[in-house]
Amino acid sequence: MAALDAFTTLLDPPMYVVTATADDGERAGCLIGFASQSSIHPARFTVWLSRANRTYRVACRASYLTVHLLTTEHRETARLFGEETGDEIDKFARVDWEPGYAGSPVLADSAGWFTGTVEARFDGGDHVGFLLSPVAEGRHDEAAGATGPGDTGPRLFVLSDADRFSPGHPA
Repeated sequence: MAALDAFTTLLDPPMYVVTATADDGERAGCLIGFASQSSIHPARFTVWLSRANRTYRVACRASYLTVHLLTTEHRETARLFGEETGDEIDKFARVDWEPGYAGSPVLADSAGWFTGTVEARFDGGDHVGFLLSPVAEGRHDEAAGATGPGDTGPRLFVLSDADRFSPGHPA
């Protein structure tokens, strides 16, 4: 079977923090690198969560997920959600957040976010895709200068910014 390393090593995608509140109230969140807009009309976005991650287990019991974009100014938030596991600590006790749409956690320390209804789940191997239909979105004031590629505002936090992180749940 062919590997993708020759292709994927050329990529440096944005990293996201995905948060979830299960229908029973349990919260979780993690740093992910596999995500993309997957439809324009209707608007859809897919995030891929590792089966090894606590957030995956909570997301399987959630009706909504919130996806956060980070900038390089949010490195410590990225580190917390990437290196720590909710199996051992309460990540939400260490960050400013508020309940968003349907109680899904919205992190104050992010450039922007959206909450989506979980429309479907897809088996992708060691990751499961969650197809989201947006129902709410927001942008934080400090990120107002970050409008996109080539902008002089804060730069998005990308995979290479996390290259020295030690995953909370190694593969």
